[in-house]
Amino acid sequence: MERSQPLPVEFYLQPTVEVARQLLGQLLVVQTPYGWVGGRIVEAEAYRQDDPASHSYRGKTARNAPMFGPPATAYIYLIYGIHECFNVVCQPEGVGEAVLIRALEPCFGLDWMRQRRPYAAEEALCRGPGNLCRALGITRVLNGESLITGRVRILQGDPVPEAQVRCTPRIGIRQATDHLWRFYEHDNPCVSGK
Repeated sequence: MERSQPLPVEFYLQPTVEVARQLLGQLLVVQTPYGWVGGRIVEAEAYRQDDPASHSYRGKTARNAPMFGPPATAYIYLIYGIHECFNVVCQPEGVGEAVLIRALEPCFGLDWMRQRRPYAAEEALCRGPGNLCRALGITRVLNGESLITGRVRILQGDPVPEAQVRCTPRIGIRQATDHLWRFYEHDNPCVSGK
């Protein structure tokens, strides 16, 4: 991690579906009292502004305002009143598009993660968006923070080879279920669904 650099802003200005694909293999890290903790991104879903399943589809609100913020920032929201979900904002400011990070392969700071999810097997520590946020200590306090200079960052990792990438419909949505905008690393035990 010491040699890895944050992904540049330009990375997040590519088409959002392409950003989701290219995030596989990159490193999501969070600054904690334990130090930097995180892992490899192994599952991600794209949400565009013209997408009925997206929070931004009906326009900007107080809840989704960070999704319309500058690219390379965090958009974090609560679902079911208990689970936080971490997204990376894509496209120029004013365009509401983001990528939901669904799963990580834990790489460093596992002791911190185990304290936060003591009954989870290692491969399940960051499996699913709510578990990922719980394990890393990501909360809405980090909403809108820069992914380049903030307490939550995405660093350059090793891209997942194309032969190992799978593309499927997104999980847990009721609209636009035909869009193949979910990407994951094939045969990785940390992925939340197949």
